[in-house]
Amino acid sequence: MKEKLSSKEDGHHRSDNRRQELMVAAAYLFNQRGYDATSMRDIAREAGMLAGSMYYHFPSKDDLIIATYEEGKRLISGAVLEAIEGVSDPWERLQRAAIAHMNTLFGENNFAILLCADISRTSPTLRGRLVEIRDSYDTLFMDLIEALPLADDVDRGLLRLSLLGSLNWSSSWYRPGGQTPAQIGEFFVRILKDGLK
Repeated sequence: MKEKLSSKEDGHHRSDNRRQELMVAAAYLFNQRGYDATSMRDIAREAGMLAGSMYYHFPSKDDLIIATYEEGKRLISGAVLEAIEGVSDPWERLQRAAIAHMNTLFGENNFAILLCADISRTSPTLRGRLVEIRDSYDTLFMDLIEALPLADDVDRGLLRLSLLGSLNWSSSWYRPGGQTPAQIGEFFVRILKDGLK
């Protein structure tokens, strides 16, 4: 028989659900309008909450932005790590990582795509925190590129920036109906490995 939750536990569970609902609403609106054009009131309305109730979960809009960004990083990191698990060939690992990255960016959630958002107009403090989160994800790709059998004079840092820049920039031009996200990810890694021959 399922044990009944105490009112305290049940309240905590509802509180966690409301927090997640706010994050889902925020991620959707941030993607539709951008950070600057989305107000806390907009997010509360989207989540079906009173604006004042939001501040119990997120003391400020910056806190909410950081939480959604961290969730995006968690989701995309998890997808990449799962994709490369048990794979030993370094080029195949990078290709699988790029495919997982693209599939997650263009999946059914709004969180991962936030990592491609323009953060240049955010406050220096917020921007610094978002860059820190993004950099911790980029480390995954740095490790994958470090393992590649490349000539000594290849700048692996620039290679990482080039690959991630290509993958992330696709969020500005990708439209369903052409190449799939997986095919795009595979293509960018193939041209790194083989060139355009």
